[in-house]
Amino acid sequence: MADTEAKPLLDFPYPIPYQAYPPKTITTPTAVIHTAYNAAVLPPKPENGHWTRFVCISDTHQHVFHVPEGDVLLHSGDLTDTGMWKGTKITMDWLAEMPHPKKIIIAGNHDLTFHKDWYQRNYYRWHKEQQDSDTILDLVIGEEAREAGIVYLDDESYEFQTRPGGRKWTVYGSPWTPDFWDWAFNYKRGKESEEHVAKIPPKTDILLTHGPPYTVLDENLDGVSVGCEALLARLPAVKPRLHVFGHIHEGHGVQVGEWVTDENSEGDPECTVFVNAANWPAGRRRRGRDGLAVPFGGYGFQPVIVDLLDEPDAE
Repeated sequence: MADTEAKPLLDFPYPIPYQAYPPKTITTPTAVIHTAYNAAVLPPKPENGHWTRFVCISDTHQHVFHVPEGDVLLHSGDLTDTGMWKGTKITMDWLAEMPHPKKIIIAGNHDLTFHKDWYQRNYYRWHKEQQDSDTILDLVIGEEAREAGIVYLDDESYEFQTRPGGRKWTVYGSPWTPDFWDWAFNYKRGKESEEHVAKIPPKTDILLTHGPPYTVLDENLDGVSVGCEALLARLPAVKPRLHVFGHIHEGHGVQVGEWVTDENSEGDPECTVFVNAANWPAGRRRRGRDGLAVPFGGYGFQPVIVDLLDEPDAE
């Protein structure tokens, strides 16, 4: 897939078709998740206590569309079509314009030039001429990106607060996915995948991976689960509050998993909110009730809003 012509930045009108569909909300004691909503009138945060609003997107492939406001933007990779300068510039300008004070992003298998050593060996499979990875990555990690509140994670952790005295959120981001036709950031299933996911620290609040864990919002068009078995096996040691991924476009959605241990067997179980945030419409939901193609970030593929209880002692 080659990069297409520049997609201009626009002043996005609120999409009227959203208003014709019912809102969809999932609630737990420590999370409120909005998977469908009227983009013109966003649902408010819960009134009781302090909450941090995370807005989750993924697989935007240098398309630009309306994204709701929040405290933190999370992007789970495939920022571009093939990692060229033009597509990266479009995406980074779009992210920089967003009002979220903190924007945390990772790469995906389509962001070819971000995987520098691999790209040097494989660039000819996609690009006639080798692109300059350093120049492209400067758009992602350079001074302008940092000033815009953008944090790029590549198998690393980051800690932040969204309010004075609030929770110190820990986030870990990794672009890797199981082998997929030898694209960027691919690992082989088995031992190699286990070595990669072992890097995820325990007690990580927010986990960003490009691909899903096995059997969690990971079914492809043939109904086959294609997520990572090693990632699934690692999760009980991590128990993230929120796990955001994409990669499998048709798997867009939310699932809440409960972790029952001896410590909480008589109280509210710990929960992980799993979000497949892919915004590229695919599968049976790629067309709306009117038969028309759903736009990027349209109903069924909207950015997912997750409000998490923000208390220092909410472990």
